Amino acid sequence: MTYRDIRIVGDPVLRTVCAPITDITPGIRQLVDDLMENVNEPGRAGLAANQIGQSFRAFSWNIDGKRGYILNPVIVELSEDEYQDGDEGCLSVPELWYPCKRAWYAKAEGTDLDGNKVVVEGEEIWGRLIQHEVDHLDGHLYIDRLERAERKKALREIREKGM
Repeated sequence: MTYRDIRIVGDPVLRTVCAPITDITPGIRQLVDDLMENVNEPGRAGLAANQIGQSFRAFSWNIDGKRGYILNPVIVELSEDEYQDGDEGCLSVPELWYPCKRAWYAKAEGTDLDGNKVVVEGEEIWGRLIQHEVDHLDGHLYIDRLERAERKKALREIREKGM
Protein backbone atom coordinates (compact mmCIF):
# COMPACT_ATOMS: atom_id res chain seq x y z
CA MET A 1 0.00 0.00 0.00
CA THR A 2 1.11 3.51 -0.74
CA TYR A 3 0.11 5.59 2.24
CA ARG A 4 -0.80 9.10 1.18
CA ASP A 5 -0.92 12.08 3.52
CA ILE A 6 -4.24 13.88 3.63
CA ARG A 7 -4.03 17.49 2.51
CA ILE A 8 -5.38 19.93 5.10
CA VAL A 9 -7.38 23.13 4.69
CA GLY A 10 -5.02 25.86 3.49
CA ASP A 11 -3.35 23.61 0.91
CA PRO A 12 -4.03 25.17 -2.53
CA VAL A 13 -4.73 21.78 -4.15
CA LEU A 14 -7.97 21.63 -2.15
CA ARG A 15 -9.16 24.88 -3.76
CA THR A 16 -8.24 23.87 -7.31
CA VAL A 17 -10.86 22.55 -9.72
CA CYS A 18 -9.68 19.05 -10.60
CA ALA A 19 -8.90 18.13 -14.20
CA PRO A 20 -11.00 15.56 -16.05
CA ILE A 21 -9.34 12.21 -16.61
CA THR A 22 -9.02 11.81 -20.37
CA ASP A 23 -6.47 8.98 -20.61
CA ILE A 24 -6.08 5.94 -18.39
CA THR A 25 -2.34 6.02 -17.78
CA PRO A 26 -0.30 3.98 -15.29
CA GLY A 27 -0.36 7.09 -13.07
CA ILE A 28 -4.18 7.16 -13.08
CA ARG A 29 -4.29 3.45 -12.27
CA GLN A 30 -1.94 4.09 -9.35
CA LEU A 31 -4.13 7.00 -8.22
CA VAL A 32 -7.18 4.71 -8.11
CA ASP A 33 -5.20 2.06 -6.20
CA ASP A 34 -4.11 4.72 -3.71
CA LEU A 35 -7.66 6.07 -3.35
CA MET A 36 -9.04 2.57 -2.74
CA GLU A 37 -6.38 1.62 -0.22
CA ASN A 38 -6.34 4.94 1.65
CA VAL A 39 -10.14 5.12 1.99
CA ASN A 40 -9.86 1.88 3.98
CA GLU A 41 -8.31 3.67 6.95
CA PRO A 42 -10.60 3.86 10.01
CA GLY A 43 -13.02 6.78 10.07
CA ARG A 44 -13.00 7.32 6.31
CA ALA A 45 -16.17 7.19 4.22
CA GLY A 46 -14.88 8.93 1.10
CA LEU A 47 -11.66 10.28 -0.34
CA ALA A 48 -11.22 12.68 -3.26
CA ALA A 49 -8.06 12.68 -5.38
CA ASN A 50 -7.09 16.22 -4.42
CA GLN A 51 -7.18 15.23 -0.74
CA ILE A 52 -4.10 13.13 -1.49
CA GLY A 53 -2.53 15.83 -3.64
CA GLN A 54 -3.68 14.73 -7.09
CA SER A 55 -5.80 17.25 -8.98
CA PHE A 56 -7.87 14.76 -11.00
CA ARG A 57 -11.62 14.12 -10.99
CA ALA A 58 -11.83 10.86 -9.03
CA PHE A 59 -13.03 9.74 -5.64
CA SER A 60 -13.41 6.52 -3.67
CA TRP A 61 -15.83 5.42 -0.97
CA ASN A 62 -16.10 2.88 1.83
CA ILE A 63 -19.51 2.85 3.50
CA ASP A 64 -21.17 -0.09 5.22
CA GLY A 65 -18.74 -2.52 3.62
CA LYS A 66 -19.38 -1.17 0.13
CA ARG A 67 -16.21 0.07 -1.55
CA GLY A 68 -15.73 1.65 -4.93
CA TYR A 69 -14.47 4.52 -7.02
CA ILE A 70 -15.66 6.75 -9.80
CA LEU A 71 -13.78 8.77 -12.42
CA ASN A 72 -15.11 12.06 -13.77
CA PRO A 73 -18.24 12.05 -11.60
CA VAL A 74 -21.07 14.40 -12.48
CA ILE A 75 -24.06 14.87 -10.22
CA VAL A 76 -27.07 14.21 -12.42
CA GLU A 77 -29.81 14.26 -9.81
CA LEU A 78 -30.49 15.78 -6.39
CA SER A 79 -33.67 15.65 -4.34
CA GLU A 80 -35.29 19.06 -4.67
CA ASP A 81 -37.58 19.09 -1.67
CA GLU A 82 -35.92 16.78 0.84
CA TYR A 83 -32.85 17.94 2.74
CA GLN A 84 -30.61 16.81 5.57
CA ASP A 85 -28.75 19.15 7.88
CA GLY A 86 -26.77 16.88 10.15
CA ASP A 87 -23.19 17.39 11.22
CA GLU A 88 -20.58 16.92 8.52
CA GLY A 89 -16.86 16.47 8.87
CA CYS A 90 -13.90 16.18 6.53
CA LEU A 91 -10.47 14.58 6.60
CA SER A 92 -9.10 17.85 5.24
CA VAL A 93 -10.66 19.83 8.10
CA PRO A 94 -9.79 17.40 10.91
CA GLU A 95 -11.74 17.16 14.13
CA LEU A 96 -14.35 19.76 13.15
CA TRP A 97 -17.99 18.81 12.68
CA TYR A 98 -20.66 21.35 11.72
CA PRO A 99 -24.26 21.15 10.50
CA CYS A 100 -24.26 21.28 6.73
CA LYS A 101 -27.40 21.31 4.62
CA ARG A 102 -27.36 18.83 1.75
CA ALA A 103 -29.92 17.25 -0.53
CA TRP A 104 -31.30 14.04 0.99
CA TYR A 105 -30.70 12.09 -2.25
CA ALA A 106 -27.96 12.39 -4.85
CA LYS A 107 -26.97 10.50 -7.97
CA ALA A 108 -23.66 10.80 -9.82
CA GLU A 109 -22.50 9.20 -13.03
CA GLY A 110 -18.97 8.62 -14.27
CA THR A 111 -16.76 5.77 -15.42
CA ASP A 112 -14.34 3.18 -14.15
CA LEU A 113 -10.79 2.49 -15.38
CA ASP A 114 -12.15 0.39 -18.27
CA GLY A 115 -14.53 3.09 -19.48
CA ASN A 116 -17.62 1.35 -18.10
CA LYS A 117 -20.40 3.56 -16.76
CA VAL A 118 -20.48 3.89 -12.96
CA VAL A 119 -23.54 5.15 -11.12
CA VAL A 120 -23.39 5.92 -7.42
CA GLU A 121 -26.56 7.06 -5.74
CA GLY A 122 -28.37 7.04 -2.48
CA GLU A 123 -30.04 8.79 0.38
CA GLU A 124 -28.77 10.21 3.64
CA ILE A 125 -25.08 9.26 4.10
CA TRP A 126 -24.74 8.24 0.44
CA GLY A 127 -26.31 11.49 -0.73
CA ARG A 128 -24.04 13.46 1.57
CA LEU A 129 -20.94 11.54 0.43
CA ILE A 130 -21.61 12.13 -3.26
CA GLN A 131 -22.17 15.86 -2.80
CA HIS A 132 -19.20 16.22 -0.42
CA GLU A 133 -16.72 14.43 -2.70
CA VAL A 134 -17.86 16.18 -5.91
CA ASP A 135 -17.51 19.48 -4.03
CA HIS A 136 -13.88 18.53 -3.35
CA LEU A 137 -13.31 17.93 -7.05
CA ASP A 138 -14.78 21.37 -7.77
CA GLY A 139 -12.37 23.01 -5.29
CA HIS A 140 -14.85 23.42 -2.43
CA LEU A 141 -14.82 22.30 1.20
CA TYR A 142 -17.92 21.61 3.25
CA ILE A 143 -17.22 24.68 5.37
CA ASP A 144 -18.04 26.78 2.28
CA ARG A 145 -21.63 25.56 2.53
CA LEU A 146 -22.19 26.34 6.20
CA GLU A 147 -24.68 28.95 7.35
CA ARG A 148 -22.93 32.27 7.95
CA ALA A 149 -22.70 32.04 11.78
CA GLU A 150 -21.50 28.43 11.67
CA ARG A 151 -18.97 29.21 8.95
CA LYS A 152 -17.57 32.08 11.00
CA LYS A 153 -17.26 29.78 14.01
CA ALA A 154 -15.58 27.07 11.90
CA LEU A 155 -13.07 29.51 10.40
CA ARG A 156 -12.22 30.81 13.87
CA GLU A 157 -11.67 27.25 15.09
CA ILE A 158 -9.48 26.47 12.05
CA ARG A 159 -7.30 29.51 12.82
CA GLU A 160 -7.08 28.59 16.51
CA LYS A 161 -5.95 25.06 15.58
CA GLY A 162 -3.31 26.49 13.25
CA MET A 163 -4.70 24.82 10.11
